[in-house]
Amino acid sequence: MHNVSHELSVGDSVYEALRHDIIFGRLAPSAKLKLDRLKADYSVSIATLREALNRLVTEGFVKTEGQRGFFVAPMSAAGLREIADLRILLECHALKLSFEAGDTEWEARVIAAHHKLSRMEERMKSGDHSAKEVWKQYDWEFHQALISACGSEALLNVHGTVFDKYLRYQMRTLTFRGDPAAIEHRALLDSAMVRDISTAQSVLRKHIEGGVEHSLAQSG
Repeated sequence: MHNVSHELSVGDSVYEALRHDIIFGRLAPSAKLKLDRLKADYSVSIATLREALNRLVTEGFVKTEGQRGFFVAPMSAAGLREIADLRILLECHALKLSFEAGDTEWEARVIAAHHKLSRMEERMKSGDHSAKEVWKQYDWEFHQALISACGSEALLNVHGTVFDKYLRYQMRTLTFRGDPAAIEHRALLDSAMVRDISTAQSVLRKHIEGGVEHSLAQSG
């Protein structure tokens, strides 16, 4: 039983490590994932690697091509727009449910997450780009806090995967939009406090679409 638990722990660990490295660009889009190289880099067995890679195939971060093996999922402008549209659909729905059900504890989570993000955005605006991954982590935490009262674990899980796919595109350019993004985050906070779902959904669409256009402009 101990060995089984240990193996599951190792499998989860390498899955998380591979997923993180794909999202943050350490494993490049369309790159072939050579098992022998990954075995050495992540210090795990081939069997454990295959299990982790198949989980990532299910989520869409990795592709298989017949007998050719595993590849990091490719990226394209059309793919970014598709992921952004899906994120808007899911997050707008989750916002509505969360605004309707949110209580004082939820408000506190949203305020705390926005405080951390806004402080990091001030650093980014001042030219300090030394903690880019922390900035994106705080961005995720704020958006997650906004929808955390939606009452659906399945919705949160699906949204989390879609958000990470969107983040993967952002990490290719990883530049901060500056005041527009910060202003939109503040507007989302203000809308949450007064339960103004119409304004929040409108701001969210603008926020995500603005991120798409910024990413495409930076990569073009």
